[in-house]
Amino acid sequence: MGANGIDEVMLNFSPGSLMLLNAILAIVMFSIAIDLKPADFTRLLRAPRPLLAGLFSQFVALPVVTFAMILATAPRASVALGLMLVAACPGGNISNFITHRAGGNAALSVSMTGVATVGAIFLTPVNIALWGNLYAPTREILRAVAIDPVQVAITVGLMLVLPLVLGVTLNTRRPADAARLRRPMQMLSMVIFIGFIAVALAANWQFFLAFAGSIAGLVILHNALALATGYTVARLARLAPLDRRSVTIETGIQNSGLGLVLIFGFFGGLGGMAVVAGLWGIWHALSGIVLAMLWARRPVAAA
Repeated sequence: MGANGIDEVMLNFSPGSLMLLNAILAIVMFSIAIDLKPADFTRLLRAPRPLLAGLFSQFVALPVVTFAMILATAPRASVALGLMLVAACPGGNISNFITHRAGGNAALSVSMTGVATVGAIFLTPVNIALWGNLYAPTREILRAVAIDPVQVAITVGLMLVLPLVLGVTLNTRRPADAARLRRPMQMLSMVIFIGFIAVALAANWQFFLAFAGSIAGLVILHNALALATGYTVARLARLAPLDRRSVTIETGIQNSGLGLVLIFGFFGGLGGMAVVAGLWGIWHALSGIVLAMLWARRPVAAA
C-alpha cells in the first residue's frame, strides 16, 4: 500500500480506547501536579512574561512555522492536516516530566500546559480551521468535519484541569502523602502511557508500517522546527535560562494524546492524521528526553 492511499485509510480505535487514553493522560498530569504548590503559580502571575511568551510560541508562532513547512514540502492532505492539528494542540503532559528532567522551570511548564489546554478549547479549533482552509488539499477534509467545542471542553477538563487541581491540593494539604506517591506515580504513568501507545499501534500495525516511513521525516523535521521555534521566541522575549528551557520544551512537546482523541473522535481516525500524531507521540518523547539529558548536564541557576 503506497503513501497515495493514506487519505482514504481509517484506523481502528474504539470509544473505550479513547476513554482509556483520557484516563491515562489524566494520571500523567496528576503525577506532575503533586510536585507543585499554589505558590509556584502566584510567582508567575507577578511576572507573566514567560507564560505569555510560551503561549505565543505555541498558538501563534508554531502554527505559522508549520504552515510554511507544509507549503515547502506539500505533503498529502491528511498528513498536512495532521501536522496542523498537532501544531494547534497545547503542550503535552509529558513536557512537564521532561522539563523536570531538563532542569527547567517546572511551574512555568505546568502553568503553560494548564492555561494552553484550557485555551485550546477555543484556539485549537480556530487554528485548525484557519490554517486548514488556507491550504487547498486540507480544505476539502474540513468541509466534512465539525469539532464540537463542548466535547473538547469536557475532554480537557477531565484530562488535565481536574487532575491538576487534585494534585496541587494533595501536595498542599497532605505533603507527606504526595511525597510518597510522587516517584511511583511518575514512573507508573510513563510506563502505562507508553504501553497504551504500543497497543494502539499494534491494532493498526499494517497501516502504520505502510505509511510511517514516508511520514517519519516530516514528523522529525516538524518537531525540530517546534523546538527551534520555542527557543527562538524565548530568546527574543529575553527570558531567563530556566524559562527558556521550559518554553522550548513546551513548544516542542505537543499533546499528541489530545490530538489522537480529536482525530478519532472528530475525523474518524483518518490515516494520515493518525499516523502523524502516533509518530509525534513516539518521536517527541525521544527528542525531548535526549534534550533533557543534554541540558541536565548544564544546570543553570534560577533568575
